[in-house]
Parts: sequence; structure tokens; C-alpha cells
Amino acid sequence: QVQLVESGGRLVQAGGSLRLSCVASHMAYHMAWFRQAPGKEHEFVASISPGPGNTMYTDSVKDRFTISRDNAKKTMYLQMNSLKPEDTAVYSCAASRSTYSSRRNDYEYWGQGTQVTVSS
Repeated sequence: QVQLVESGGRLVQAGGSLRLSCVASHMAYHMAWFRQAPGKEHEFVASISPGPGNTMYTDSVKDRFTISRDNAKKTMYLQMNSLKPEDTAVYSCAASRSTYSSRRNDYEYWGQGTQVTVSS
């Protein structure tokens, strides 16, 4: 079992920055951020592998968001810059034993989420 707790979400103006954190009880997993806007499906945002830190991003956040992890602190981060109103969503972190894919069903463990609201 892996427990995941997100933090860092808040209201921010368009063009601003936020850093989300996900504290994990165990870090030997592939990890990812997903988001869900009101009335929409969960959307993959970014993922990172446990060892070499290979990363993957959805196209809409490339060059704006950066995923990273600090295994010693048992924490994964999502640095979000140049935020847009369309980034408004509940952001959740997830962990997988086997893959850092973009598929939601590949992740066994999920946090409760943190709300990010970007005003125009």
C-alpha cells in the first residue's frame, strides 16, 4: 500500500506559478499527476520513473510544467508556470508499481487531490 497526500493548490491569476507537492509513504514507484476539470474526464499531466527520473508530459503542458521527485523527502513535485484558465482542475497524484504511462488505469494508488484555480 502507498499513501499519497497532495498539497499546494490554490487560486492564482493567469500567467502565475504554483508548485504542487505529493508526499508518499513509499517512493519506489512510478508516479504521475493527473487532473480533472469540472464535467470532464481525468487527464494525464505528467509522469516520472523512480530511478533515472525519466519523464513524460501531455502536450498542453510541455515547456510550462516540470515534474520532479526528491526520494529522500518522499515527495514528488509539479512546478507549474505560465498558468492558464484551462489549467483549472483538481490535480491528483498517482503511483504505479510497473509503469510511468499516461493511462489512468495503470496506476494503483491515488491521492485525494488538490484544487488549482486559475483566474483570467
